[in-house]
Amino acid sequence: MSRSRRLTLRKAYEQLLAAHGPRDWWPGDSPFEIMVGAILTQNTAWTNVEKAIAALKARNRLAPQAILAARRDHLAHWIRPSGYFNIKAERLRQFCRWYLDQGGWDVLCARDTERLRQELLAVKGIGPETADDMLLYAFERPVFVIDAYTRRIFSRLGLVEDGLGYEELRTRFEQELGSNVALFNEYHALIVQHGKDVCRMRPRCSECVLARACAWQAQQSG
Repeated sequence: MSRSRRLTLRKAYEQLLAAHGPRDWWPGDSPFEIMVGAILTQNTAWTNVEKAIAALKARNRLAPQAILAARRDHLAHWIRPSGYFNIKAERLRQFCRWYLDQGGWDVLCARDTERLRQELLAVKGIGPETADDMLLYAFERPVFVIDAYTRRIFSRLGLVEDGLGYEELRTRFEQELGSNVALFNEYHALIVQHGKDVCRMRPRCSECVLARACAWQAQQSG
C-alpha cells in the first residue's frame, strides 16, 4: 500500500489541526463583511483585505446601500490595498445591487443552498471559490471551498488527481467528509495556513506534519 493511501482526508484534517491549532475563521463582524471580504480577497493576501475593509469602516461605507451610494473612484481608492481595485470596486457594486434587489440577508437566508449558490454564481465577478466562501462562512452552509492551496497540498499527497475540475474536487471532499459546516470551516482555514507557511510552491517538507504520508515527498527523497 502506498504512503498516500494510508492517509485519508479526515486524518489529514486531524493532523493539520494538531499542528496549527484552531484558526477561528472567517474574520468579520457580520455576514455582509464576510461577503465583502470574499470578493476583496480574490488574488491578494488577507492582510491587504484587512486594510481595505478598515478603510470602508472608517468612512461608514461597509453596507450595501453605502457602497452603492459612493462615487466609483472613491470606492476604488478606499479598497486600493486589496489590488485590482477598479475591477473589485465594480464587482462590489454588482454584488451589492444584487444583494439589495433580492431583498437582503433575511430573504437570502431562507433559500436552499443549491439555489443560493447558483444565484451567487450568476452575479458578475462571483466565481465558484468566492461563492463557496460566502456560503460556508457567511451563510453557514455545508459547502467545501476549493482553492489553489487545496489543489497543491492534496495532489502532492496523492489524495486527488491532477486536473480535476472545481466541482469534482468539491464533491470529493463533501462526500468523504460528510455534511459538516464546522469541519468544513476549520479545514479550509487549516489548508490556507498550511499552504502559506509549509506546503509552498517550494515546500518546507521538514516542517510538514503530513510529510511521512506524502507521495510527492517520497518521490523527492527516493
